[in-house]
Amino acid sequence: MKKPSMGMMVHFDQYNPNSEKGNDVRRSLAHLDYSPLKRVTGRSFAMAMLVSMGGLIFGYDTGQISGFLEMPDFLQRFGQRQEDGTYAFSNVRSGLIVALLSIGTLIGALSAAPLSDAIGRRLSISVWSAIVAVGFVIQIASVDAWYQIMIGRLVAGLGVGALSLLVPMYQAETAPPWIRGALVCTYQLFITMGIFLAACFNYGTYTHQRHNSASWRVVIGVGWAFVIILGVGILFFPETPRYAYRRGRKDEAKETLCRVYGAPAHHYAIHTQMEEIEAKFLAETHIKGGPISEIVSMFRAPRVAYRVMLGMSLQMFQQLTGANYFFYYGTTIFQSVQISSFVTQMILNGVNFGVTFIGLYLVEHYGRRKSLIAGSIWMVVCFLVFASVGHFALDIENPQNTPGPGVALIVFACLFILGYATTWGPQVWALIAELFPSRYRAKGMALSTASNWLWNFLIAFFTPFITGAIDFRYGYVFAACNMLGGLIVYFFLIEGQGRTLEEIDTMYLERVSPMKSSSWIPPSTEEMAKIRKQAGTDETMLAQGTNDVENRGTYSGETERGADGEIARKESNGLAFGHSERV
Repeated sequence: MKKPSMGMMVHFDQYNPNSEKGNDVRRSLAHLDYSPLKRVTGRSFAMAMLVSMGGLIFGYDTGQISGFLEMPDFLQRFGQRQEDGTYAFSNVRSGLIVALLSIGTLIGALSAAPLSDAIGRRLSISVWSAIVAVGFVIQIASVDAWYQIMIGRLVAGLGVGALSLLVPMYQAETAPPWIRGALVCTYQLFITMGIFLAACFNYGTYTHQRHNSASWRVVIGVGWAFVIILGVGILFFPETPRYAYRRGRKDEAKETLCRVYGAPAHHYAIHTQMEEIEAKFLAETHIKGGPISEIVSMFRAPRVAYRVMLGMSLQMFQQLTGANYFFYYGTTIFQSVQISSFVTQMILNGVNFGVTFIGLYLVEHYGRRKSLIAGSIWMVVCFLVFASVGHFALDIENPQNTPGPGVALIVFACLFILGYATTWGPQVWALIAELFPSRYRAKGMALSTASNWLWNFLIAFFTPFITGAIDFRYGYVFAACNMLGGLIVYFFLIEGQGRTLEEIDTMYLERVSPMKSSSWIPPSTEEMAKIRKQAGTDETMLAQGTNDVENRGTYSGETERGADGEIARKESNGLAFGHSERV
C-alpha cells in the first residue's frame, strides 16, 4: 500500500527523547511509541461527517423561513388579508415567526449543558435531535394558526440551540488535537450548506407546488431526514473520552482515543491525552466552588472581565454586520427585482457556502486582526453602495421600471456575503475559542454566545419595522456597525495566530498592545506558567501547585503543538460556540 505523504502524517520526533530531533522532550516518557500517525483516520472522518449534521440542521432550519414568507399558500394560511384581497404579514407577525427560533436556540444552548453532564454527550445529541423533530411536526401540522408556526419554530430552536453547544463539544472532546480545529470548521461549513440547501428546496417547491401546502410542508419535512441521521447515527458512536473518564470509565476513554487516533495504547499521543484528561479532572475537583463564587472569581481575575466584554462585543458585532438581514429576509428584500427572489436567495446562500473555504485559508495565512479589519472595510463599502442604490436609484413603488439598480443590489449583496463568509462569519468563533483562560473558558464563551443569540433575535424581530420606516437606508446603519466593529478589533483584539493558548493568556495578562501583538516574543514556558498561576487563570497549575513542566503533558490541551514541531493553536480554529475541552 502506498505510504501517505508527509502532509498526511503527524510526527512526534520533537517529543521523542531517543530522537536527534527531540527538543521538547520528557525523559520519563522514553519508553513510549513515537511513530507517526495518520492525520485523518476513517473513524475521525466518519465522526466529522455525521456529527456535523448538527450544523446542517442548524443552517437548514435558519434558511427555510425566508422563502416561506413569500409562498402564496403560506401567506394565505398565516398572513393577514389586506383591503385589496391579498395577504401579507404584519411586521409583528413576521418578526415573531422569524425571531422566535433565536429565543429557542438561546434557551436550548443554556439548557443543554446540565443534561449532557447527566446522561452524556452522545445521548444528549439524540434527545435534542428528537426535540427538533417535534418542532418540525408542530409546524407541519399547522393549518391556519400563525402562532402554531411560531411555537413550532420555538421548539425546534430549543433543539437547534442545544445541538449548537453539544456538537462542537462532542468534536472537541473526541477529536485528535491536530484536526480539532478543522472538525469544528466542518461544523461551520455544514451550517452554510444547510442554509444553501434550504434555499434550493424552497425554490423547487415554490416552482412546482406553489399554490398548495406542499410548498412549505415538504421543505420542513425534508429536515426530518437530517435529524434522523444525526439522532440515530450518533448512537453507534462511543461516548466522548473525557465524559467517560469523568464517570470512572477510564478503559473506555482510552480505547476510544486509540480508535479515533488510530494509535496503540502505549503511543505518546494517547499517553499525554490521558494525562491531560486526568490533570484537568483533578484540577476541576480541586478548585471547583459554587456557581456564584466561580462567576465572581472570573470577573475578579486579572483581565478576564476585559476579555468577557471583548468576546460579547465581537459576537454582537458579528450579528450587526448585517448578514442575517439577507439570510432571514433576502427573498423579501429582492422580491421586486426582475430575477426570481428565490433564485436570488440561492445565489446568496451559494456564495455564502462556497466562499467559506476561502475563510479557512485567510485565517491561517493572514491572521485574525488583518482579516477582520479588511472584512469590516469591505462590508462597509458594500453596504454603502447597497443602501445608496436601493434608496436613491431603485423605484421602490414600481421596481420593474429600474431593472439595472435591482441587479446592482444583488451583485453587492453577493460581494457583501463574500466579505462576511471569509472573515467575520467563521473567524469570530475561532477568536472566542482562544480568548479565555482554561479555567474560565466555558463560562466566558457561554456569555459571548448568549450575546450572539440575543442580537440575532433583536435583528430578526426589528428588521421588518426598521425597513418599513427607512427602507434601504437600513444599510447605512449596518455600515456604521461594521466600521465600529473594525475599530474594536484594531484597538482591543490581540493577534492569536500561531500562538498557544498559554501565550495568548500571557499576552492579555501582560497588557501587550494589540497593535504590536503580532511581533510579541513570548517568555519561556516556565515563566508563562508562573505568570498565569499568579494571576489565577491556570487551573491545572493551581491544582498541582507546581510549575514543573516536566510533570505536565507537553502534547496537551495547554501546550499543544502540531506536526513537524511547529506550535499550533489548540481550539483556535474553531471550538465554535465555546465548548472546548470539558472533563
